[in-house]
Amino acid sequence: MIDEKQKIEDFLDADEKKDQLRILTAGSVDDGKSTLIGRLLFDSKKIYDDQFKELVRDSKRLGNAGNDNIDFALLLDGLKAEREEGITIDVAYRFFSTNRRKFIIADTPGHEQYTRNMITGGSTANLAIILVDARNGVNIQTKRHLFLLSILGIKHVIIAVNKMDLMQYDKDCFDHIVFNCKHFIELLHITDLNCIPLSALKGDNVVYVSSNMPWYRGKSLLNLLETISIEDEHNWNDFRFPVQYVLRPNMNFRGYCGKVVSGIIHKGDEILILPSQKHTYVKSIVTYDGNLDDAFPSQSVTLTLADELDISRGDMLVKPDNIPTIDRSFEAILVWMDEEPLNFGKLFFIKHTTNMSRVRINRIQYKIDVNTMTHQDKDAGSMCLNQIARVTFISSKPLFFDPYNRNRSTGSFIIIDPITNKTSAVGMIIGSVPTTEIIHSSAMPTLNLMELSIPEEQKGIVDKIVKELGRQGISVMVE
Repeated sequence: MIDEKQKIEDFLDADEKKDQLRILTAGSVDDGKSTLIGRLLFDSKKIYDDQFKELVRDSKRLGNAGNDNIDFALLLDGLKAEREEGITIDVAYRFFSTNRRKFIIADTPGHEQYTRNMITGGSTANLAIILVDARNGVNIQTKRHLFLLSILGIKHVIIAVNKMDLMQYDKDCFDHIVFNCKHFIELLHITDLNCIPLSALKGDNVVYVSSNMPWYRGKSLLNLLETISIEDEHNWNDFRFPVQYVLRPNMNFRGYCGKVVSGIIHKGDEILILPSQKHTYVKSIVTYDGNLDDAFPSQSVTLTLADELDISRGDMLVKPDNIPTIDRSFEAILVWMDEEPLNFGKLFFIKHTTNMSRVRINRIQYKIDVNTMTHQDKDAGSMCLNQIARVTFISSKPLFFDPYNRNRSTGSFIIIDPITNKTSAVGMIIGSVPTTEIIHSSAMPTLNLMELSIPEEQKGIVDKIVKELGRQGISVMVE
C-alpha cells in the first residue's frame, strides 16, 4: 500500500515538473484547424468515452465530414452558430498532456473578420501551427496570420499542409506550398520553421507517421510538439513589478500585490518606485504558502517594504540601476480591432500593465500591406478593422514601458473606446518618440463663443457640455 502511494506521489511530482507549451492554431477559413486539434486529442487518447459517444452522435446530426466520418471539429466548435455554419468564431482552449509535456492549444477562427480573436489567442503562445489547405495553397489570410505571428513575437512556427488526402498525397504539391511559405517568411523575424504534410480527417502524420507519404522523412505533428526545443522566453534581467492592489487587512500590515512580469527580486533588495522615484528596500516577499527569499517571472506575490510610501495601483517597482523608459510619447505597431474606424478626434483609454490612462493617436506613420509587406498610406487619416500600422501616441501621463521585443508584458497594451468600452486596438511598443517628431495639430474642434453669438452668461453651460464630451473621449477647445 505504501509503495502504491509512493508511486502515485512520484507520478504527480513528475507531472508537475513537465514543461508547458502554449500553442496557437491559425490559418484561413476551412483549412481544418478544429479538425486537426480534435484528431490530435482523439488519436492521443485524450477524450473520454462519453465525449466520444456524443461526438459520434453529433457527427451524424451536425457533422460536415461526410461519408459517415467523425467530424472531430465538433470537439472544439461548441457554440451553436459554429456548429450550424461549420466554422470557428470564438477562441477555444484545450488542455492535454503526454508523458513528455503539457499543452494548452488555442483554436482560433480563420475568417478575416475574426482576426482579432486570433490575436487574443496568440498573445500568450510559444508556438504556432499555421494550417494551409493543400488544394488552395498560401492565400492572403495565411500571410496575414504569419505576419501577425511575427509582430506578436512568436518565433516557432509549424506549417501544417492539411488535406493531403484530397491531393493524392502528392509531394510536388507539398513542396510548392512550402516554397511559397518560406519565401514569404524570409521577410519576417521567424527563426524556427517546420513543415509537415498531413490529413487531419484521416489522421496522417498527426500522431503517427503515415505510410501514405513515404517521401516524408520527418516527425509526426505530436512527436514534433513533444520534442521541439522552446527557449525560456522570460526576461530574467529587467525587474518589473506593476502594482495591482494595495493589501491592508489590518493596521499592522501593508503589502503591494502583483505579478513579477520580468526579472528577479530578492528579500533585502533596493527598489525604486515609479513614478515617485522614491527608494526603499524589500522587507519581505509574502505568498499564501509562506514567505519567500526571492521571486521570479510569473509568480504572483505580495511585497512589503521597509518604508511607508505612497504607492497605488498602476505604479511600478523596479531596480534603481535598471529602469524602463518613462515617457508620454511613444510609437507602436497597432492592430485595429474595432468595426468602427479610427477617429483622430477621440481620446481613448490605454490599458498598459496595471495602469490606465488617456491616450491620443498623434499620427499614422505608415500602414503595412500584409500581401507585399510594403509601407503604404503615409500619414493616412484613419484605420479600419484588421489594418496594421506604425502609430505615434501621446498619453495624458507618463507610462513605464520597454520595447515589446525585449519585454512582452511591459511592451504591450490595448486601446479602449471610452464610449462603447470595446477593445479598439492592440499594440506592441517600439520605443519612445522625440518631441520634435510629434505633430502639434490644430485640427481640434474649436468653439468660438463670439462668432456663434453665445452670450457670456451661458458660458457655464458650454463648459459643462465640453467637459462631458471630454469624458466621452471627444476633445473640444473653447475660445
